[in-house]
Amino acid sequence: MVEASLATPDGQVGAAAAAGESQSFIEVRDLVAAYGGALAVRGVRFSVRKGEQLSLLGPSGCGKSTTLRCVAGLETPVSGEIVIDGRVIFSSKLGINVPTERRDLSMVFQSYAIWPHMTVFENIAYGLKVRRRGRQETRQRVEEVLRMVGMEEYIDQPATNLSGGQQQRVALARSYAYVPKALLLDEPLSNLDARLRARMRDELKELQRQFGATTIFVTHDQEEAMAISDRIVVMSKGVIEQEGGPMEIYDTPRTRFVADFIGAANILAGGLVEDPAGGPGVFTVGEATIRCAPRLKPPRRTAEGRHLLAVRTVYPELQRRPQPTQENQWPAQIRRRVLLGDTVNYTVDWPGGELKVHGFPRDLLAEGERVFLHIPAERALPIDADLETAS
Repeated sequence: MVEASLATPDGQVGAAAAAGESQSFIEVRDLVAAYGGALAVRGVRFSVRKGEQLSLLGPSGCGKSTTLRCVAGLETPVSGEIVIDGRVIFSSKLGINVPTERRDLSMVFQSYAIWPHMTVFENIAYGLKVRRRGRQETRQRVEEVLRMVGMEEYIDQPATNLSGGQQQRVALARSYAYVPKALLLDEPLSNLDARLRARMRDELKELQRQFGATTIFVTHDQEEAMAISDRIVVMSKGVIEQEGGPMEIYDTPRTRFVADFIGAANILAGGLVEDPAGGPGVFTVGEATIRCAPRLKPPRRTAEGRHLLAVRTVYPELQRRPQPTQENQWPAQIRRRVLLGDTVNYTVDWPGGELKVHGFPRDLLAEGERVFLHIPAERALPIDADLETAS
């Protein structure tokens, strides 16, 4: 296979590039990948802008790491196309597959991949030496990236003397050292304990800001993805369920999978009557009728023909007195209260059945207490049933 740019056979730049197709720095187009005949990635398509941090988020086996490895050149896709900085690095149609070492990418693995027989300096300098950088330039660059990760005093330490968190910092410093076109991170924090993982997550976001590196971050941890990402691609069973900014995906999940996987949500099954003019719809569940947010197109129903409504647990309000002007308001009763320190979780009985509500302990409600439940209409979201079970 050979390398190619976006130029067409007659030497003209392709139409997509000429039109400045979303000014993307990395583009993955209709990617299909398989293991042992079973499809792991099924027609995935997304783009990453220059300097953007994008996360591929999903459970184990959803295809996110396979997608990343295809971008890195560590796996060969069945079909599709991958473009980096205007250069086609893989195309099944054009017969292009640029070797990993010529893609000018840097990858950080879950296992860190620190060489134990080398010092910290030697680990970080290795990529610079391979690229034939001078001794003085190499030393200066290694010192610079070690300062960025707060490890400058360890420059001459053997790698075997480092803790897990320190090894991960060295792996990150090594990946930034030679200024790659893009940085690929495959669950780099999953081997750390919870406290260190949270700290490294914040440091990773700060490093990304300082370096301005175009980054694809693979994780199964929705908190990590929410904390560090400019955009998130949510994957399930080899396909993309939803793509968007962190709060867009949190506040407006389109499918049951996304609503369940990111954050906590009540999923209500009932009937939906939509406003033909595109305004708010009306959803019925149990003995409750809920005014809900509009949808641009009708949501997919379950195999039983029911519609689904998602209500994030943080948005319902529990009040001791009714508000005369509020819609979506019902009498309710606290069935269960679980105090978690900074937060409190309530299970509430209401005319629609059972609802989970996430609150704060500044004004605790007692189990058995009668209250009024309010669900803001814009927070009641009709969503699609899962593809496998939809009618």
